Amino acid sequence: MTDPQLPPPSPNGPVPPVPPAPGYPASPAGAPAYQPPAGAYPAPADPAYQAPPGAYPAPVGGYSAPTGAYQPSATPQQKSSALGIVAFALSIVAGVVASIVAGAAGYQIGFRLPTVMQQIDGSTSDLSFLAPVRDQVLMGEVSFWLGTLAGIAAIVLGIMAIVKRSGRAWGITALILGVLGPVIFFTVLGVTLGIGAGAGSATLYGT
Repeated sequence: MTDPQLPPPSPNGPVPPVPPAPGYPASPAGAPAYQPPAGAYPAPADPAYQAPPGAYPAPVGGYSAPTGAYQPSATPQQKSSALGIVAFALSIVAGVVASIVAGAAGYQIGFRLPTVMQQIDGSTSDLSFLAPVRDQVLMGEVSFWLGTLAGIAAIVLGIMAIVKRSGRAWGITALILGVLGPVIFFTVLGVTLGIGAGAGSATLYGT
């Protein structure tokens, strides 16, 4: 009776052992399997490794990205806001500074106007009655033309700042103030002129 874990015996008798290959000595029974000596076959990462004939070599420096492939865009540089800031400064001159100067001149003109009108007694129809307040009138004219030029420059530079995105928020503010500059100017001038006339009339008539 044979062991069920062993192969059945050959009917022709025991199987002869397989002879070793030519050039290799037979390993004794129980000897470990053949191991090639270290360094006999260089690894692909080894500088001594050479690809077999016909193999495709890797390009020097690695593989480059294919043409037309997506590449992350470079970080955009922060543009200067100088153009928008300059436009905003000019709009302040046009809408605020010129209006303040015109308001001061308008109050002085209005304050002296009742006295001047009483002296001439309304006998003249030209502007010669403004001679006593010619300095204030000149100051109002200078502020008007200065505000006009500054307002035009603020509008032009504000549009350029918006288009070029060079201080866009400053440019938008400058554009709004530049457009509203004449409205602010004449509103302030009219209000201060009326206040000055009322104060001058009260002083003249003692009311």
